[in-house]
Amino acid sequence: MKVKTKKIVSKRFKVTGTGKIMHRVQGARHLRRKKSKRRQRRQDKMVQVTTRAFERNIARFLDV
Repeated sequence: MKVKTKKIVSKRFKVTGTGKIMHRVQGARHLRRKKSKRRQRRQDKMVQVTTRAFERNIARFLDV
């Protein structure tokens, strides 16, 4: 039986060609005036999921 992908996980996380799981940085949506330009630039990029256990859970939900 095929396992369905969790749609909310597929919207929040992306898998790169090499298999890394990437996500958006938290706190980048609102209240940007008080944040420095450097901090805003860094928050615009996607970063790699660092915790191995967390990465395994996400991969299971994404059927990777």
